Amino acid sequence: MRPSLTVLHAADLQCGRPYSVRAGNAFVRFARELSPDVIVIAGDLTQRAKAREFRAAAALIERLPDVPKVVTPGNHDVPLYRLWERAVVPYRNWRAFVSPELNTATRVQGAVFVALNSSAPRRAIVAGRLHPAQLDFARREFEETARGDLRALVVHHHFVATPDGKGGRPLPGAEGLLRDFESMGVDLVLGGHVHRTWLRSSRDVAPGAGEGFPLIACGTTTSRRGRGPESGVNSLNVVRVTSRDIEVVPHLLAEGAEGFEPGEAMVLPRRRGAEIASTGGAS
Repeated sequence: MRPSLTVLHAADLQCGRPYSVRAGNAFVRFARELSPDVIVIAGDLTQRAKAREFRAAAALIERLPDVPKVVTPGNHDVPLYRLWERAVVPYRNWRAFVSPELNTATRVQGAVFVALNSSAPRRAIVAGRLHPAQLDFARREFEETARGDLRALVVHHHFVATPDGKGGRPLPGAEGLLRDFESMGVDLVLGGHVHRTWLRSSRDVAPGAGEGFPLIACGTTTSRRGRGPESGVNSLNVVRVTSRDIEVVPHLLAEGAEGFEPGEAMVLPRRRGAEIASTGGAS
């Protein structure tokens, strides 16, 4: 049985004009020193979904440690102003440079990470959407997961509004979605979009739906677009999961700092009876 699982949680790289070379180098150094079991990048790899931006994002990801990586599109990973491309082939560059798939399941020892594409280029360019077929995909993958294994969901958009509202509106139908995920046995959700570290519980949106699970948003890891308390700051999360709890440690790269420094750890209980069990290796 694996005693713990370490996840490096990043988001909002935004390769393009907002990208910070300094933050990108610090991200790579941190990842190599941490040597996590899994790296999650929760959307917005690019600023304007241009081919050269995707090439830069792919080059950055290539510099990270050789461990399983879970990557999902964000609203900036589809064209905004190139209207024909957005209407007809919105994921052309994503498929060419990142992955041919938009919804994925990544299995490692004792865990499964289901990533759902919440970008909606033809309907809700900023707020995003999740569709019934994606919920069916997630349910099938979680049903094939061993009892007690970690069930992690990766979605770029957020389910709970930030206090100042600067992260935009949460995903439409957030309450119903979280109730569905509760029924699937989801243990945690990893996301981005709000450009600040933001930790809430599913019970804040769907009270009475069950034990609840943490909703963990990462700030912007390598761009200059931090918001609220993280204005001018880059951030990432280190998430450590054991059979009993989930520890989230935000790390901030302040102006003038040499690297990402840890903030205050937050420890949350896991679902009763959960454990990280062996599934026989990564795939």
